[in-house]
Amino acid sequence: MSIDWQEANRTYLMARIALVREAIDHHASHGKAGDALGKTRKLTQAIEQAEAALEAPSALEVLCTVFDLSTFERDILLACAAMDLSAEMAQACANANANERCNYPTFALALAALPDAYWNALTPSSPLRYWRLVEMAEGTSLTSTALQINESVLHYLMGVHQLDERLMGSLRTISAADGLADSHRAHVQRLKRLWATPHPGEVLTVAYLCGIDQSAKATIFGATCDALEIPHYVINGGQLGANNDVQTILRLWEREAILNGTALLIEAGPEMSPEVESSISQFAERFTGRLVIACRDPLRQVSRSGIVFEVQRPSMEEQRTIWESTLESVATNLNGTIDRLVSQFDFSQTQVRAAAAEALESPSDQAEAAGDDPEAWERRLWALSLAQARPQLDGAAQRIVVRAGWEDIVLPEMQMQTLRGMVAQARHRAKVYWDWGFSKKNARGLGMSALFAGPSGTGKTLAAEILAYELNLDLYRVDLSAVVSKYIGETEKNLRRVFDAAESGGVLLLFDEADALFGKRGEVKDSHDRYANIEVSYLLQRMEAYRGLAILTTNLEDALDTAFMRRIRFVVHFPFPNAGLRSEIWRRIFPEETPIDGLDYAKLARLNVAGGNIRNIAINAAFLAADSDTPVEMGGILRAARTEYAKIKKTLTDAEIGDWA
Repeated sequence: MSIDWQEANRTYLMARIALVREAIDHHASHGKAGDALGKTRKLTQAIEQAEAALEAPSALEVLCTVFDLSTFERDILLACAAMDLSAEMAQACANANANERCNYPTFALALAALPDAYWNALTPSSPLRYWRLVEMAEGTSLTSTALQINESVLHYLMGVHQLDERLMGSLRTISAADGLADSHRAHVQRLKRLWATPHPGEVLTVAYLCGIDQSAKATIFGATCDALEIPHYVINGGQLGANNDVQTILRLWEREAILNGTALLIEAGPEMSPEVESSISQFAERFTGRLVIACRDPLRQVSRSGIVFEVQRPSMEEQRTIWESTLESVATNLNGTIDRLVSQFDFSQTQVRAAAAEALESPSDQAEAAGDDPEAWERRLWALSLAQARPQLDGAAQRIVVRAGWEDIVLPEMQMQTLRGMVAQARHRAKVYWDWGFSKKNARGLGMSALFAGPSGTGKTLAAEILAYELNLDLYRVDLSAVVSKYIGETEKNLRRVFDAAESGGVLLLFDEADALFGKRGEVKDSHDRYANIEVSYLLQRMEAYRGLAILTTNLEDALDTAFMRRIRFVVHFPFPNAGLRSEIWRRIFPEETPIDGLDYAKLARLNVAGGNIRNIAINAAFLAADSDTPVEMGGILRAARTEYAKIKKTLTDAEIGDWA
């Protein structure tokens, strides 16, 4: 509203208050205070003049209309407002109550002094108390306790928007970011149509913004509210559930929505406790104003109708546009970097802008180091993109620092070719899928899934480390034995949490101990068998849709059926190493800095153990040598081998030892 309206509104409010105060003064004087009729006539004329000066209805008139207040209820509200706006009101109440200490409005005073009085005006279901317009101080009597106007209502009457302080603790405001993605603009237009012209008393439809891109949902909400010029706030669903009096919070928000058209976004996390979901559902069931719930999936407990908006991350083309617009000042130095970033990382608009902005605003020495070197810019942007993806997964899986390269693994040639082929596909998938059009033929299965099968210690985890190192990706290990739950539905929930966190694509997911699932998959004999199969199917579906690289490891090759194998892009069998492979492992196991003396790799290859055991033996032998201040020798390896064999409960035979001793 304009400044002129603000001033006219205040003048009108004070004129109304003056008339109420005159009624109380008249009651205090028992009808003996001069020309009461003349005063009333002058005050009424002042009200009419103030009302005529208003370019739009006064705040008081709007409030009385939307809450259907009677003239008596309006005057009670004005009497309470006068305590803050009129210096004479406290003394007028003291005079009327014939008690200097009782210098405040009470219901008894209102009944006695104000016109058109009636008892029902202050029942719990009356507008004044139901909407918390007037609040009662602590007291023993309904009629004698002090009446107070709610502070936010007082601000409203003065033409100022101010939230109730009971709503402010857990709120934040949000506005739309510049350059909203086109796919998100469509949601904004749809939400605007839903909210644009609500009718008085209309119960608006709940809008569900579903998906995993939380920042996009908030941006869509903020852009819609900015376009409609309505106040808006965001609250975390956990905060809503933490409040013991959801009904009071609901009532206050309804009042806020009615008075100011305020919109509310409730952010429901992907993993809500039943208590939080119940509180949000209870709120959504009864709130009639502009309400958006940002959630992974629509709430199950809400029977009230709602409209679902499927909010996806920006498309690859949109992400490319955001990268280019943000990095416009250094675009000539990027040389295809953006295409590689977009093909690997599936970022929200917020993540793209954060990574790009940090690259541009880096300390001067780092920026100068990059200079005009495209490779330096790519390394920097890649590292910052990895950093953007990490926080989401750090609580769901274990990050493994990778340092291994091709020289650290020994496998048959066919397996090595498959692993190198995986690296090649990961590097060139943007060209094949998008430049060459394969993504248009089939939108599913564009991720890279692999199964590493073989006995323990044959190099499955090491191979995953090498792939992550070669592709410059973070490696996160997910222990499926810890993810699998005996409670129906919990395994899928745990898996979803991992994949949702990894959707930005900057990581290689290693699902270790997949036997925990595969060992249960098979013929359906009861409901638990059926759900075991559902769990495996869910994992495979998510792996197939996952944009990054996901690897499963298992020791149970025979447990895999054809349906499973069809959904896996790569299958690498890690055999137990023969003597030739074991000899090569021994040749590579000791770093160049390790002093060795007289090692016979052909003899060492007789030890019939896998590569993981060979590594343990080598490390233990190195510690024995360090303790005796000698090089690593055959005798020390023999001692270490005896310890390792005892650990794995295996007998060290004479054929393996031969003439070592």
